[in-house]
Amino acid sequence: MTATLNPPSLQSINHIVFLAQENRSFDHYFGALREYWAQNGIQPQAFNGLPQFNIPAGALPTNPGCDPTQPPPADCKFDPAHLISSYHLTTQCIENPSPSWNESHVDWSFHDPTAAITTTAALDGFVWTAAHDARNQTPIPYNDVDGVRAMGYYDGTDLNFYYFMASNFATSDSWFSPVMSRTDPNRMYLIAATSQGHVYPLGQTQSPPLTATTIFQELQAAGITWKIYVNSAGTGCADTDSACLALHSSIQDFTYRTTVPLQNIASINQYLQDAANAALPQVALIEPAFAAGLDEHPTVDDQFPSRIQDGAKYVQSLITAIMGTPQNPSPSWKDTAFILTFDEGGGLYDHVQPQTGPTEVSPDGVKPSDLSTNPPDVCTVVSGPTCDFTYSGYRVPLIVVSPFAKKNFVSHTVMDYTAILKLIETRFGVPALTKRDAAQPDMGAEFFDFTNPQWITPPAAPAQNTNDACTLTPPAPG
Repeated sequence: MTATLNPPSLQSINHIVFLAQENRSFDHYFGALREYWAQNGIQPQAFNGLPQFNIPAGALPTNPGCDPTQPPPADCKFDPAHLISSYHLTTQCIENPSPSWNESHVDWSFHDPTAAITTTAALDGFVWTAAHDARNQTPIPYNDVDGVRAMGYYDGTDLNFYYFMASNFATSDSWFSPVMSRTDPNRMYLIAATSQGHVYPLGQTQSPPLTATTIFQELQAAGITWKIYVNSAGTGCADTDSACLALHSSIQDFTYRTTVPLQNIASINQYLQDAANAALPQVALIEPAFAAGLDEHPTVDDQFPSRIQDGAKYVQSLITAIMGTPQNPSPSWKDTAFILTFDEGGGLYDHVQPQTGPTEVSPDGVKPSDLSTNPPDVCTVVSGPTCDFTYSGYRVPLIVVSPFAKKNFVSHTVMDYTAILKLIETRFGVPALTKRDAAQPDMGAEFFDFTNPQWITPPAAPAQNTNDACTLTPPAPG
């Protein structure tokens, strides 16, 4: 079976499926793509990847994990003057750094987190924040009290499926999360292009749900079919219990949760059936399999290590459902686009600073509204440009998969992932949600070639490796 071509335009795509996995930066996951191309005879592209053995230009002169005034520990693995360079991780499991508001701003610049002095980021705080977070875990600190994990990266031997897909379809080295903070506000932007001033989870500040309009409300009003697919594993929900599944979706942060049509909330098994039967809705959000441990989030509890390869294998099953194989393409392949990204950088090093400018406008003029004053959060004492929603978050991975996706393509056009919303809005004729998604460049023109599609027959993708070591012990100095 091959795809039947429609007239060469965005109208050739009838189904847009998007998924944001958890907490991985671009350098951490895709920074070694150039090395993969060289090893596999793939035509190299202009690419802003990770400089091998990179040390941030403004790196702190000491490793904070070795500061005797900040125990534990007293017995650090690194001497006080040791700088941590980028290194290839030999374990698929790492402990969680913190990507929250304060830590993300310290990552930007240890001495100037609000950009009150300069708007050029030093990007010198990643090791410090990872070390600080590890030392403050309760009831016991993490193993990596020196913050080494923040500088680690993976390559094409670890993430062979992702590297194959990013090299054969379209990716970007200028793709950013929307907010310089943690998961929750970024996921608000993913479906509403705003967090209405929130930089923390609503439950942390006892805030009411957002009144902002989500993309799903616009689609519903326009008669565009849509679904949110939730993996029931670990949730305690039956696949048929849409009300229960809805509790595990990002719609819970919005007042729309009380009126959302429950027939639009479905299980991941229903997604697999819909893809196999060419019955996908026009727009679909797949929620990460949080409760099943397949979201690729770094390890939060050392008793339950999180394996990235399990998550990547799971994502492969979702993409294969709409792609199929060269011998047996999925019936959904001919007119579907699957967009994979990650919600934010996870506190893991990236050498490109968050962006400001035409694409990173404040969505609605609302400033951060849930910052703490006791103890003071970054931006409550000293203000500066990074204290508003006029900067993106850090770079995150992206893969655009479709018969019409440009082959072996790397975009260098700056955008954040509210561009997915603009793509949906453009394709299905619904209005922009906020000034932020309205300001994004056109993904249709950037990532797709409708005149000369390269993947009418899908490629034969390798099975994701799953046998790498999983240890939470940080590396020795070197």
